[in-house]
Amino acid sequence: MIQIVVVTRGDTLFKLAAKYGTTIEEIVKDNGIDASVPLVVGQTLLINMKDNVYYVQPGDTLYKIALTYNISVSTLSKANNLSSKASLQVGQSLYIPNGTKKEIEAIAYLQPTSEPIKSSLLAATKNIAPYVTYLAYFSFEINRDGTLKIPTNLNDVLEIAKQNKVIPMLVVSNLENGNFSPSLTKEILTNAATQNKLITNILDTAQKYNMRDIHFDFENVLAENRDDYNQFLRNVKRRLPQGYTLSTTLSPKTSSTQKGPFVVGIDYKSHGKIVDFVVIMTYDWGWQGGPPLAVSPIGPVRDVIQYAKTEMPAKKIIMGQNLYGFDWTLPFKVGNPPAKALSSVAAVALASKYNVPILFDTGAQAPHFTYVDNNGKRHEVWFEDARSIQAKLNLIKEQGIRGISYWKIGLPFPQNWRLLTENFIVTKKG
Repeated sequence: MIQIVVVTRGDTLFKLAAKYGTTIEEIVKDNGIDASVPLVVGQTLLINMKDNVYYVQPGDTLYKIALTYNISVSTLSKANNLSSKASLQVGQSLYIPNGTKKEIEAIAYLQPTSEPIKSSLLAATKNIAPYVTYLAYFSFEINRDGTLKIPTNLNDVLEIAKQNKVIPMLVVSNLENGNFSPSLTKEILTNAATQNKLITNILDTAQKYNMRDIHFDFENVLAENRDDYNQFLRNVKRRLPQGYTLSTTLSPKTSSTQKGPFVVGIDYKSHGKIVDFVVIMTYDWGWQGGPPLAVSPIGPVRDVIQYAKTEMPAKKIIMGQNLYGFDWTLPFKVGNPPAKALSSVAAVALASKYNVPILFDTGAQAPHFTYVDNNGKRHEVWFEDARSIQAKLNLIKEQGIRGISYWKIGLPFPQNWRLLTENFIVTKKG
């Protein structure tokens, strides 16, 4: 078992190892950190628990701890001779009985940035493949004549999937010239002959490469084509070979009457009836072209999941999770150069470089910090850490949904993968 510890002023790896009865080597290994780099105030670390002893952290409750370790509040309170309504003191030690992990599905998206795929991206794919059910290659783009653009560098990815018992997903998108095209989508969805040709090409490709989930990421679908998209999915479903599944990507919604170009053409209820599962993009509240915000704040994520459950079974819902944060240059103004994407590892390194503490927004359940660069410009950074990921994993448990989907491979975040396996058993189907 592990627990999440937040670095406070004066902490060192030596002190933390002594305090929690572990070794510097174990902490370094579990967190993928450099022992020669000083810790940052507010940085999170995963630390192995000795003899199932947990030390209460700020903000902990019996419910939160029980949920994290897959046990009931009554089991936890009984094991520690506490009332189920007992308040906890920071630093208090608790015995954590062994819990029972639930099984979920996990998806990781691969988006090549060059042709052929960079070796570093393939290495990252190989590293995370043991932790996922599906590898989603983004993407196979459709052409207006019903043909499909086939990537030229699939073989290495398919071999990684095979070696790790992972199902490759054939992700079909309506990208055209780098943008999600409503006119392309309309042309495909309203022309029976072209649509039939496209479905044939998709299924032939899926069978050729043994990509056993057909996944449609059609975004910016027009409201007038909402029912056409539903019918298209029904047409694909009818022709799906035995043993294959059908899934879709959905933009986040909290109402069936919600407006906006990326939601008006998406019918949650119909997708829930037609497809085997959906991936909801519950991230990018904070995005590159917008003001500094948490990328996936827990409250809005929960709202989307709870709405989705009113439209489809929980067992069909996969929650999207970002593996990145953003660095905004201040002051923010519309039209500014886009915020710079960065990994969780890079974010902590940046806080260390400029010697600034990492703060934590308890409402959003997200870490953030500000710094002034060498040119005197002020920046604001929001990213993900072990606390924010654990909050999302606990949400999956609370809501009883199918699993989690990561966008995207290539940004190092070793704590995430350790937490995933500490919290769940990840289904393997390959």
